[in-house]
Amino acid sequence: MRGTGVRHGIDWAEGLALARHHTTFLARALDRQPDLAALLAQGRMDEALAWARQAGSGVSDVGVALRRERLALALALAVGDLAGALPLMRVVQELSGFADRALDAAIAAAMARRAPDAEPVGFSAIALGKHGAQELNYSSDIDPILLYDPEVLPRRARDEPGEAAQRVARGVVELLSTITDEGYVFRIDLRLRPASEVSPLAIPFEGAITHYESSALAWERAAYIRARAASGDVARGQAFLDTIRPFVWRRSLDFGAIAEIGRLTARIRDHYAAGQQVGPGYDLKRGRGGIREVEFFAQTHQLIHGGRNPALRLRGTRAALDALAEAGIIAEDDALVMGQSYDRLRVLEHRLQMVADQQTHALPVQEAALAGVARLCGHADGAALIKEVQGISQAVAQRFDALLAIISPTGAVAVDNRSLADDLAALGFADAPAVARRVEAWDSGAFRALRSDEARAAFARVRPHLLQALAEAPDPDHALARWERLLAALPSAINVFRLLEARPGLMAVVMRVLAHAPTLAEDLARRADLLDTLIDHSAFALPGTVDEIRAELARGEVGDDYQRLLDAVRRKVGELRFALGVQLVEGLHPPLAVAAALSRVAEAAIAVLGSATEAEFARVHGHVPDARLVVLGLGRLGGGALTHASDLDLVFLFGGPEDAYARESDGGRPIGGTLYFNRLAQRVIAALSVPTAAGALYEVDTRLRPSGAQGPIAVSLDSFERYQREDAWTWEHMALCRARPLFGRADDRAALAAIVARVLHHPREAGALRTDVLAMREEMARHKPAKGPLDVKLARGGLVDLEFLAHFLQLRDHVALEPDLGAAVLALEAAGLLPPGLRAAHDLLAGLLVVVRLVAPDGMFPPPASRAIVARACGQASWDALLDAVAGARHRIAAAWQQVFGQSLET
Repeated sequence: MRGTGVRHGIDWAEGLALARHHTTFLARALDRQPDLAALLAQGRMDEALAWARQAGSGVSDVGVALRRERLALALALAVGDLAGALPLMRVVQELSGFADRALDAAIAAAMARRAPDAEPVGFSAIALGKHGAQELNYSSDIDPILLYDPEVLPRRARDEPGEAAQRVARGVVELLSTITDEGYVFRIDLRLRPASEVSPLAIPFEGAITHYESSALAWERAAYIRARAASGDVARGQAFLDTIRPFVWRRSLDFGAIAEIGRLTARIRDHYAAGQQVGPGYDLKRGRGGIREVEFFAQTHQLIHGGRNPALRLRGTRAALDALAEAGIIAEDDALVMGQSYDRLRVLEHRLQMVADQQTHALPVQEAALAGVARLCGHADGAALIKEVQGISQAVAQRFDALLAIISPTGAVAVDNRSLADDLAALGFADAPAVARRVEAWDSGAFRALRSDEARAAFARVRPHLLQALAEAPDPDHALARWERLLAALPSAINVFRLLEARPGLMAVVMRVLAHAPTLAEDLARRADLLDTLIDHSAFALPGTVDEIRAELARGEVGDDYQRLLDAVRRKVGELRFALGVQLVEGLHPPLAVAAALSRVAEAAIAVLGSATEAEFARVHGHVPDARLVVLGLGRLGGGALTHASDLDLVFLFGGPEDAYARESDGGRPIGGTLYFNRLAQRVIAALSVPTAAGALYEVDTRLRPSGAQGPIAVSLDSFERYQREDAWTWEHMALCRARPLFGRADDRAALAAIVARVLHHPREAGALRTDVLAMREEMARHKPAKGPLDVKLARGGLVDLEFLAHFLQLRDHVALEPDLGAAVLALEAAGLLPPGLRAAHDLLAGLLVVVRLVAPDGMFPPPASRAIVARACGQASWDALLDAVAGARHRIAAAWQQVFGQSLET
């Protein structure tokens, strides 16, 4: 029953001629290895193979030695195959044997880097797929699972076993797969290891056993049909395979398992239908009636019956087909046809891969390339090759269809010629085949959220809408990557998928977030539970007052667990910020209303975390008598207009008597007042900025404190006023124009507000003030230019210029002293100090800044599909209308600059 698929007779001259004239890879190999070429020309096959196995001998560098052996072996086997001297089984066994030797040498070399004198034990490579079956492709990657025993793995005394094992694994991958001047040895794919999306490259034996005994999937059972302890510590590898044998070979299968097998096999048609019509581009491996259908035909029967019949537990596809026929499970004719078809398809696959040493399975599309492959396969032209493959494909597909009709959960057989790749191309994906491969992975068990039947069924119902939404994204590739990050982050997704199915509008919201708001998409990928916030319609309403938000942040937290409170506040603030971002994308509220809400959220977080940190600090150090922490907000926080990217500009102070800095705290570990409040301030900063398990909150910037980065974190109110009166620069007084006390006892905040008011009302010489302001703006323009055309903050005629205008007039005339920049500009207009229209210019540019921090955080124009969202959020009818409006706003600010300073402003 064994068909070889090679020509009758041996013709060495023909084999060499085919190699030289129809394959670039073999032609170069013949030129590089003339001694080997001479042996092959003389038909001395055994000597040629022996020469190839010694091609790397005497080379101290293991990687170089293996690459030379690989090149020589590839040439010898290819010419022997083309000449008709080597049957398929000999070729694949030689390739598989070399893979075993290469893995073994790489493991030993990687171990020797850290433990040069130790025996290479405790680290095993389990070969899967064709490598495990000793049927390796001519130009294949290998799919090992790397396992180790932490008790015996050689390592340095200070090395942890797990880290030592990862070093070995990384060394193996690097040594074998890195492309050098000598080529490569094998491409290595480690994605078949247990829980590959989260697991390290090498896994302890016990951990792998636990996985296969508790949470493995049906496709993993199928993979282990051909598993073999191939390299490294083979004895321990075999013991592992013996242990998990009951996982692979079950004596009885439930209907769910059989249905799962049916789903796996049917997925070939659903997801790898590219090239199903035999012709140029047909995929010999994945196409209808191709190699994989023969393999699945055999493996499906093995999985169903092998638990009760050990004679069926064979690795090789041909051997398995023969055994199934001998057991009466399949007809002898089916075994013969499938087996001979398999052998011939493998021969054709090898000839195809010889051309350029690439792991390809698809027949060439170009006529000349197809004709060259046809000649390698023994045909006169491409048409003859296509005709042969059509006959093989039809015979295999007929038998595979019959199997699917029996075991498929629906009994349906996907035989249409429209592939997933075709569907994706029709949707507009540029590289539809590549996207199709990624989509298939969603349903392969790689994502834990999709490992249950219920989750897959729920996801299948929403997937068409998902693909349509991704295709319509401004950057489909980035949106796809964000979706995959989200999918990988979901521990369980049944309810999410059912929710998206039940509420198509919510699906649209999620897709718009992925498509248009990279900042929110990254948040969602890090915290998939943020999806839950969108279930409640309250997520689309603006949050209430600071006191209401503060109560919400502290609600439900009982006891005195400080860390629990930190995590809870981070979680809730993250949800509020995410919801506000979604509101922007959806255009539910004006950008400035969202900016004000973001500020209220931040102020409430400061209040809750500040109070909690004070209490936690006092547990150890007590309190400084009559002195309290006070926090001043500056910048966008002080002005109540944060964006999603804003830092918190904070100044930490402490109120109380003049000698508060000299008093000691009254706790179990007393410290002086200055040290007390500086340490307390650092703790508050950490509470606001240091990530915990629930993520991070804000970046905190304290450089606007007295004396800047060189000064202490916290100073007394008296010191602050003295510094502002005697030593502060003009720019520091400008910063106070947007100052607002945010935290502290009411009387301390009132005292701080009074200090700020006295500083801002201090008499100034107008000429000196003008000189300072202009010099600072020019310095800023030199060192912080606009990042892009939408950087309306730093661009000339933008928000910074408007701030400088407003602050100059506020300090000069002591009017419009509002921390809200928009309100200050409006008051300056009313006082006749700024021309009309500046408040409208402010609102447009400030609102645009809030939006682009989400949609185009780099300051460049967003993708075309996102521009309508930006324009709509800013109250403009179109993108062009928005650009015209922005240009007009900048022109008005430049005109005001000319009016106030008598100086033109380039916009």
